[in-house]
Order: sequence, then C-alpha cells, then structure tokens
Amino acid sequence: MTVVGYSEEHIKTLEWREHIRLRPGMYIGKLGDGSSQDDGIYVLLKEVMDNAIDEYMMGFGKKIDVEINGREVRVRDYGRGIPLGKLLDAVSKMNTGAKYDSKAFKKSVGLNGIGVKAVNALSSRFVVKSVRDGQMKTGEFEHGLLVKDHPVKATNEENGVEVVFQPDENMFGNYFYMSEYVDTMLKNYVYLNSGLVINFNGNKFFSKNGLADLLNENMSKEGLYPLIHLKDDDIEVAFTHGLQYGEDYYSFVNGQNTTQGGTHLLAFKEALVRTIRDFYKKEFDPADIRSSIIAAISIKVEEPIFESQTKTKLGSKDMGPEGPSVRTFIVDYIKKHLDDYLHKNYETAGILLKKIQESEKERKAISSIQKIARDRAKKVSLHNKKLRDCRVHYNTNDPNKLDSTIFITEGDSASGSITKSRSVETQAVFSLRGKPLNSFGLTKKIVYENEEFNLLQAALNIEDGIENLRYNNVVIATDADVDGMHIRLLMLTFFLQFFPELVKKGHVYILQTPLFRVRNKKETRYCYTLDEKMKAIKDLGPDPEITRFKGLGEISPEEFSHFIGKDMRLEPVRLKKNDAVNGYLEFYMGKNTQARQDFIIENLRIEEDVLQEEIY
Repeated sequence: MTVVGYSEEHIKTLEWREHIRLRPGMYIGKLGDGSSQDDGIYVLLKEVMDNAIDEYMMGFGKKIDVEINGREVRVRDYGRGIPLGKLLDAVSKMNTGAKYDSKAFKKSVGLNGIGVKAVNALSSRFVVKSVRDGQMKTGEFEHGLLVKDHPVKATNEENGVEVVFQPDENMFGNYFYMSEYVDTMLKNYVYLNSGLVINFNGNKFFSKNGLADLLNENMSKEGLYPLIHLKDDDIEVAFTHGLQYGEDYYSFVNGQNTTQGGTHLLAFKEALVRTIRDFYKKEFDPADIRSSIIAAISIKVEEPIFESQTKTKLGSKDMGPEGPSVRTFIVDYIKKHLDDYLHKNYETAGILLKKIQESEKERKAISSIQKIARDRAKKVSLHNKKLRDCRVHYNTNDPNKLDSTIFITEGDSASGSITKSRSVETQAVFSLRGKPLNSFGLTKKIVYENEEFNLLQAALNIEDGIENLRYNNVVIATDADVDGMHIRLLMLTFFLQFFPELVKKGHVYILQTPLFRVRNKKETRYCYTLDEKMKAIKDLGPDPEITRFKGLGEISPEEFSHFIGKDMRLEPVRLKKNDAVNGYLEFYMGKNTQARQDFIIENLRIEEDVLQEEIY
C-alpha cells in the first residue's frame, strides 16, 4: 500500500477564481461543448440573464438586448445599474452582491452572489459596464483577473448594466452556441414575465399570455380542450390534455426553469388529483388523471432554496420566512380556482372526464400484463447481461449526475467495446438483441409484452414518467450502415410513441463515431466525414493507411475510449412545435406506400453516389 504524506503543505487555500476554474461543476454543472441544452455555456448566459430579469421583476427596465456573435455574448439590461463604487466587487468578489438584501431583491433567482462571478472566472474575456444617472463605470477582466479599470465618466446612455463575455476555450474546448437552445431560454423568460421584451440577434421575443403562450409554443397539436389558465400575483398555472403518452411538465420558480421539478411541482400534481377527485366525486387513480397532460406552473418565492447552484430543482418548503408552505399555498389555490373553473365550463369538464375514463380503461386492460412485466423486470433488468450500470445516476444529488449516460447499442461485439472503454462512474451500456420491434401504431401494452422494451423501460426507470430517469443522456449507439440506421429509427419510434417527453426535454442523442481512420507512422486521425478524410490524406502525406469502420464492433476498446470521452460527439434529437411527428412516423415507419417506395428509389441513387465517393 502506497503511503501518501499529509502535512501543512497539503492544505491549500484557493482564490475565488481558482476554485471556480478547478471545480466548475460546482457552479455551472457540466462543461460541454454546446451540443446539449444544459451545457455550461448556456448556464453562463443564464446567470447573466437572471440578473437582468431580477431588475425587471423589481420594476426596472422593460427590455433586454442579447447578442451572440460567434463566441462573444453581449447582454444589456435597462434596470437601475449596479452602484458604480461596487461594480468591480460585484463581479469579482465572492459573497458580494445585493441579493443578500431581501428588500432590494425580494423574489430573486440569484441568492448566493456567485453566478456572474462564475461567468467572469470561466471567460477568457469579460467586460462589465454600469450606467447610473449620467455616470458610467467599466471594468475589463481576463480569466477572472482585472486587466483594466476604467475611471467613472459622464454618459448619455440609459441606466442599466452591459456584460460582454467569451467563454474560455481552455475550459469548454471547441464549443458553439446553438441559437435554437438560446431561443428556448429567452422565450421562457418572456413567457414568465409578460410585458418584457427581449431582442436577440434581430429577433423580438414578447408574450401577452404567459404560460399559455409557452404551452402553445410547445404543443404540436391542440389539446383536447381549451387551455385552463389560472393566474395570480405569486402563481400561474396552465394545462390541458392531449392524446400522447406520458406527462409533460414545465416548472419555474422566480423565472428559473426548474427542469427537475421540486416541491412546487409535487404540490401541483397533488392539488390537481385532489381537486379532480372532489369535483367528480370519484377516487380516480392519479395516473389516470395525469395521463397525457401537458402543464406549466410558475411560482414566486421569497429566498428560494435550490438543491444546487444550477437551480434545476426547488427544495424550499415555504413561500417565504412568514408565508405558508409551498404545498399549502399551491393546493389551496388550485382547489379553489380549478374547482370554480370546472363549474363554470361544463363542456371542458365533460371532455376532461371522458379523457380520464379512457385512460382508466386502458390502464385496467394492461394492468395484469403490467404487473407480470414489472415483476420480471425487477428480477432481471438491473442484474442481467443486457445492462452494465454505472455508479452515478441522474435522479441523485451527485454533482456529476448531468454526465450520467446510457448507451443503447446492438450486438455483443459493439456493446463489449463500449463496456470496456466506458467510464464506470457515469456511463452505462444497454445491449439490444437484434432489431427491436417496430412499435408504430401499437398501444402501450406492447411496452410490457415485449421483453426488450420492458427491460429498457425498467433500466431507464421511466415506468411512472421521466422524473426518476436514471440517466441524463440516453444515447443511441448503432453502426454507421443501413442496419444501424434502421435500429436507430426503431428506437426513436419507440421513444416518440410512448415517451415523447424524453425527446422534448433533450435527453436523447445519437452517438457519432468515425467513419474512417487515416494514419501513418507518426500520427493517427479519426474522420467523421468524407471532407475530414480527404483533409487527413492531404495532411499526412503519401500512401497513409485508411480504414473504413463499418461497425462499432470493429473498433477496439482502446480506440473507442477516444470517441466516448470528453471529446464525444453527440447529435441531439430535437423536436420543434411544427415537427409533424405522427406524419413522419407514418411515412417512415408505417405501411409501405407508393410514395415511400418512390422516396427510397430516388434516394438510393444518392447513396450509390456517396459510396462511389467513399471508394474514391
């Protein structure tokens, strides 16, 4: 056993910026490269935006300007401006800020005085400017270090704060901002702050109807009944039911998108069930009441307590130091106002009752199959050869939970290579047995009757919804050939049919693996496209060795470690409001039609051209 020394010299005190750069996960979750919506570069933007939103919530400034030019981000609010004498301290000294004064920011998101300091420390360039009553102060930083302290000077600019920053490539690597993710974040801000205008790269975001606009933006089809929209000073709720499987929730606290829910979302679910039962005077099963719901809830809390700096889950039990509990507040509000709404809207109440009864009928029809399947899954799913689990899971408080990943692959050789090269801390592997069933047009009964789907559902821990999802990243890893593409489509069909919220919430990805390896005696390059291959051939000189990877099983575990490590390429599976999911599934996964045959024949020619280019 190796003896490690332990003395005074081993006790270290880090400066604030050193600690943030050494342990960024404590402050912004995972780093990432921008391909995932919870990557660190979006958290940096959110931290700056939260300060601007807090100003608006306190009644100062009606617009926010946001610009992203390549990797440079600019955010300008028109609030009160940070007091000039404390500007530099506010962005570079821990435990310094106005958020400790509940009078200045009564229902703020930021309470720890950390967010913008993390942005500063993790940026290669950070410039902050504050304007107050005709006076302006500016400071410039690099990696959290002050490099230029500009003196106060007179200005005609409007009051407010401008922050310009560029995330550090040394921390985030070859990152990029996806405007789609930024759009979603900024739209959520205006939905939660009716009347606020956000200008982003020439686009204007504005909302009149709050959470109702949010749901309409995220619903591909109209609900079974008009949105039920309830709103008061400290709470707003909107919901309807559709025909999709699962439950879909959007929850917020003080404008913060609590993607993992918390006490407020639990209280809403309880309140909904209790009110529905009381109104219809029947003890419906909670699952039947909530099946196919799409809902949004937003509350405002004094001094909220979140379970981490990234604020994705509310832990507060009370609305404020002297207020009622979160549960009591929400349950009482929903019980009164939803009950009143249903009494006044008989047609909606009738549609809702019919939907609950249909869900009840379907649930009872598969209950016996479900019980057998669940028992079988519990016995074998987590201990059989199909699943090689990891130690860190998404539904825990582990700081590395955002990195928790499950690779869904096919075949013993492919799963074996991934298993040997993965990180046992955060990466799990689920091995499919051949091609899964085409589930298009089938009922959820198939989830329990089909052993493959049943075991996968149990491994993901999504039997009762995605709140207890075991892995943040569900990665489909198949061969880069026709069979691999078919398996990929079959898995996406399964998720879109029965667990669409997995895709909507950004948990599903496609693993990109290299098509070619080009090497000489001195260097090896892995190429994901034909262009990369041609460049590698040019750079490495005459007659390099070229290998075409046709299957994951052909890649050795030693090589595979390069493709599922920190430089792993993941292609997110995304859904937009206007994506006609049912239409796509019908065309690609439904019965053969002349239109699909024509499509295949036409694109087969394109595939042949690509193959000829590969050979060349």
